[in-house]
Amino acid sequence: MNRKKWVVSECDKNLAAQLAEDFSIDPITAYMLVSRGLTDDLEIEEFLDPNSPLMADPFSFADMEKAADCLRDAIDGFKKIAVFGDYDADGITATALLYSYLSKRGADVIYYIPDRLTEGYGLSCDAVRELAGRGVKLIVTVDNGVSAIEEAKLCRSLGIDLVVTDHHKVGETLPDAPAVVNPHRADCPSDFKDLSGVGVAFKLVSALEGGDEDSMLDEFGDLVALGTIADVVTLMGENRSLVRHGLKIINNSPRVGIKALLEKAGNNGKKLGSTSAAFTLCPRINATGRMGSAYKALDLLLCEDETRAYDLAEEICAMNQERQKTETLIFHEVCAKLSKNPSLVHDSVIVVDGDEWHQGVIGIVASRVAERYGKPAIVISRTGSEARGSCRSIEGFSIFEAIESVSDCLTHFGGHTLAAGIGLNSDRIEEFRIRINEYASGREMPFAVQKIDCRIKNLASINLDILDALDVLEPFGAGNPQPCFGLYGVKLESFSAISEGRHMRFTISKGDVRTGAVWFGMQEKQFPYDKGDIVDLAVNLDRNVYYGETKVSISVRNIRPSLTDEAKVLAGIRLFEKVTGEYPLSPEQAQFALPGRDVQVEVFKLIKNTKPVEGSYEQMCLHMGGDGSDYCKVAVAVEVMKEMGVVGVTNGGRLYAPETDRKVDLNDSALMQRIRSYL
Repeated sequence: MNRKKWVVSECDKNLAAQLAEDFSIDPITAYMLVSRGLTDDLEIEEFLDPNSPLMADPFSFADMEKAADCLRDAIDGFKKIAVFGDYDADGITATALLYSYLSKRGADVIYYIPDRLTEGYGLSCDAVRELAGRGVKLIVTVDNGVSAIEEAKLCRSLGIDLVVTDHHKVGETLPDAPAVVNPHRADCPSDFKDLSGVGVAFKLVSALEGGDEDSMLDEFGDLVALGTIADVVTLMGENRSLVRHGLKIINNSPRVGIKALLEKAGNNGKKLGSTSAAFTLCPRINATGRMGSAYKALDLLLCEDETRAYDLAEEICAMNQERQKTETLIFHEVCAKLSKNPSLVHDSVIVVDGDEWHQGVIGIVASRVAERYGKPAIVISRTGSEARGSCRSIEGFSIFEAIESVSDCLTHFGGHTLAAGIGLNSDRIEEFRIRINEYASGREMPFAVQKIDCRIKNLASINLDILDALDVLEPFGAGNPQPCFGLYGVKLESFSAISEGRHMRFTISKGDVRTGAVWFGMQEKQFPYDKGDIVDLAVNLDRNVYYGETKVSISVRNIRPSLTDEAKVLAGIRLFEKVTGEYPLSPEQAQFALPGRDVQVEVFKLIKNTKPVEGSYEQMCLHMGGDGSDYCKVAVAVEVMKEMGVVGVTNGGRLYAPETDRKVDLNDSALMQRIRSYL
C-alpha cells in the first residue's frame, strides 16, 4: 500500500476566529480559509461572493482584438470557418461553444476534432490540407495550436487564415498567424493566466460580443464549467466564478444533451457540484475521445432533440463502461508484471510496458500506478517496433524535466511537471528505464503527500453543521480541493467488502463513539490492517440522502498506523529502496539495513502465525512491538526469506511459511551478502 507523508495545514487560529467574527461566517469556514492562505479581506469577499463578477477583460488578452476582427471578416465575407478542437472534455466543450456561437451568428462553419489514436494531439499538416480541400478559409483552434509552427506556415502557403486560441505553455516561437490568443504569452497583459481551453474560447466569443460576458455566460456557462472542471485547472479566481455560474445553469436549466447524460449516468435529480461533475459527466465526455470518436460527445452537447440526445447519452455511457473495463484490465496486467518483477517497484520511477495496450487509457492507468505506489509512473504500450507512453508524477518531481534529460532515447515527447507523453522505439525501452532512474537517483525523491486540512478530535462532532460550513467553500477542485480531515487514533472495530469486493465498509470508534466509513476502490485482499488496530484516517465528509433522510458519509482517502514514528518509517522505506535498487551503501546504512538473527526469527514467526499482506512492513514492525525504526531490517528479512524459499506469497498477495524440513542458512542469501559487503 502506498505510504504517503502526512502534512497537516498550518492555521493561525486567532486570525481564523477574528475572520469568523468579521465576516459572520462559521468558525470552520474561517479556519479553512486561513489554512488555504486566504487572509486578505478583498480576496475573502470575492471568494465568498456567490455572484462574484468576472474580472479578466476579454480585450486584455494579447491579439484578442485581431482574433475578433478575423472572425468578423470571415462571417461578413461568408468565408468557410473550421473550429479545430481537441478530443478531451476541455477541447470538446470549447469546440461546442465556439461552433454553436458562430452558427447562431450565421457563419459558414464546420468543426474538426482529430482522432486520438490515428492523428494524435493538435493541428497537423494533414488536417490543414484536408480542410483546405473542403474550402476552409479560416481555421480557429481551441485548446491547441500554440505549438503549430509548421502548420501555421502551411496555412499561409494555402491562403488560409489561422487564429490560435490555447492555454498550454508557450514555446520559444509563436506560430506565424494573424492572431495567437494565449494567456501564457509573455506579452499578454491579462492578470488571470489559469484559464482552460474552453475558458479562452469563452473570452473570444465575449470579445465578439463587444465584451458582453454576462450574456455569453448565461448561454455557454455550462460548457465552460464542464471543460474547466475536466481540465483540472485551478478553481480559484476567474475559474471559480465561471464554474460556480455554470453549475447553476446545469442544476436549474441544463441543455438537452447534458440533461440526458445526467439521467443515463444515474444522477437521479441530485444537485450537481464540481466534485460530482468531475466523477459523472467529465469522464463520460472524455471516454468518447479515448475509446471511439469525440464527435459523439460533441454531437450530444450540440443536440436539441431529446430522443436523439438520450440515444447519444446511452452510447456514451456504454463507451465509458468499455473504457473502465479496458483500463481495469490493463491496470491488472501492470500490477501482475510489477508483482513478478519487484525490482521495477523499487525503482524511483516505475516504468512498465506491454504489447498493444490501448493508447486511450494508458494515461489513466499511469495515474493509478502512481497513486498505488506513491511514485512517478510511466506506462508504455508497444506496437511492433514503435512504442508510446504516458507519464504521471507526484508533487515535487518534474516528470517533464526527467524525460527531457533522456530525450535522446525518445522520438518525441511533451507535457508538463506532473504529466507527459513520450514516443520511442520499442528496443530502447529498457535503456530509457535505466537512464531515467539514474537521473532520479541523483535527486532526493519526494514522498507523495497526504494533506490534512484539519484534525477532528471527537467523532461525535462530525455532523451536518460541518457540511453546511464547507458548502460555502464550493466549488472544489484544483487549487481549492475538497477539505480532508484527520481522524487520529481511531480503532478499527470491523470491516468488510461491499459491491462485489470493489469497496470496503468500516466501523471505527474512539472513546465511546462509533461510526461508519467507506473506502471506495479499496479491496479487502489489499488491506493490510487487522480488526482492533489503532490507526489514523484521512477522510472526506459528504452528504448522503437516503429515503429522504440526510446523513454525513465518511469517505476514507488514506490510512496509517497511529503508533509508528512516521519519520523513521519513511527513512526506512528510502533505505530499503536503495538496498533493493542495488545502489552503493555506506557502512552505517548497511548496519541499519542488515537484519540480525532476532529480527529474522520474529519476522518468520509473524508470517507463520498471521500471514500478513506482502509489503505491509510498517504494520509488521508494529505487531513486533516496534515504532518503525526497523522498517528496512524487516523488509530485508522478508525479501531474504522469499529469495531462499523460506516464505512464499499466495495468489491473494499474502506472505506464508510453507511446511518444509529443509534447513536454510539465510546468510547464504545474495541480498544478505551484498549488504554485508558494505560493512
